[in-house]
Amino acid sequence: MKQFRNHTRRKFVQVAAASVMSFSVALSACSSNTSETDVPEEAATENEEATETAKEATSMVYIGTYADAGSESIFLYQLNHETGELTRVSGFRAGANPSFLTLDEPRKHLYAVNEIGNYEGQESGAVSAFSVDPQNGNLTLMNRKASMGGSPCYISLGEGGKTVLVANYSGGNVAAFPIKDNGQLESAADVEQHEGTGPNEDRQEAAHAHYIAPSPDNQYVYAVDLGVDKIYSYRLDSGTGALTPAEPAVAFVASPGAGPRQMAFHPGGKYAYVINELNSTMTALAYDSGNGTFTEVQTLPTVPADITENNYPAAVRVSPDGKFLYGSNRGHNSIVVYSLDDSTGNMTYVENVPCGGDWPRDMTIDLSGNLLLVANERSNSIVAFKRDKATGKLTATGHTSEVSKPVCLQVVPDFE
Repeated sequence: MKQFRNHTRRKFVQVAAASVMSFSVALSACSSNTSETDVPEEAATENEEATETAKEATSMVYIGTYADAGSESIFLYQLNHETGELTRVSGFRAGANPSFLTLDEPRKHLYAVNEIGNYEGQESGAVSAFSVDPQNGNLTLMNRKASMGGSPCYISLGEGGKTVLVANYSGGNVAAFPIKDNGQLESAADVEQHEGTGPNEDRQEAAHAHYIAPSPDNQYVYAVDLGVDKIYSYRLDSGTGALTPAEPAVAFVASPGAGPRQMAFHPGGKYAYVINELNSTMTALAYDSGNGTFTEVQTLPTVPADITENNYPAAVRVSPDGKFLYGSNRGHNSIVVYSLDDSTGNMTYVENVPCGGDWPRDMTIDLSGNLLLVANERSNSIVAFKRDKATGKLTATGHTSEVSKPVCLQVVPDFE
């Protein structure tokens, strides 16, 4: 296991029972010889189809927040795909600052980072494992482990859902945690320390890992480091949880001072898009699956040239059909929209839309592709936008939900 260190968390970030619906169907006799067993088969089928249609019109959203250890800090809401309305279902005491979440494919377990700087006397954050109730989505804590670096800010699952991958921002490293058969976490099997600095003395005084996830083909695991302007490439052994630097170990070097934060692959697998926090740009990359490297295709600004406020881009999302790209701007408080050329990877600017709040830290596209949800951390709000699938443009639905310091959104299918 590699050594790890810890650094002060960036200054501008403030660290800080499910309701189950039931119904009864009362059947009244039309004549004296009619009983419940006489319900026509067609009517029963129609009822079943209506129930399935209702389920398809909604999904569930887990919301990670910045919150104190004793408070409810992960929330579950139901989302109406047609209107964008969010209805609270439940809240869970999930520890301090569960700022990024991920679920396994069968939705049996949810994993969260706890973005803190000290855990059980260590200069480290934590990683939490929860079981998910298949009937209503309720969470039950199974276990928690040290993240092996301060301020963990991103979490994902490795190939086959056998490993939890974590990026520790203040620690400047990434860690891999094997998952037991029952879904609990083992202690970190590997920690990979990044080294270096960047030209921005305030934000790039050391390495600051901000993203880690596998490539769509599961050949590589990529770690984006804001502090050193690099994307690192690893090979993951799913059996042991070991991360081994690929050859080459650095998959891409960004422009000095760009501060790459997060990355999203195009569904076609040939291109990836990196949002750069420190210079307010979006970079399109061509992916070479043979050696795991990236080549820059294009870089565009995320905000208009004439803005005067400080701006720090945060989240990046590609639409399910691969036609559009979205980025969130904290400071300018907008969502930038680009159209994508799936043959070249090039971006074309479409619009900047006000995010409907303050400090849009995360966003997500719902399962229908009709909606884009924005988590505005400082205004304590989640705002729903209608997404035009033909143009990519966004229109506010008028639905805003009040949630304290929302910073992560994970949409899953509705529960039974």
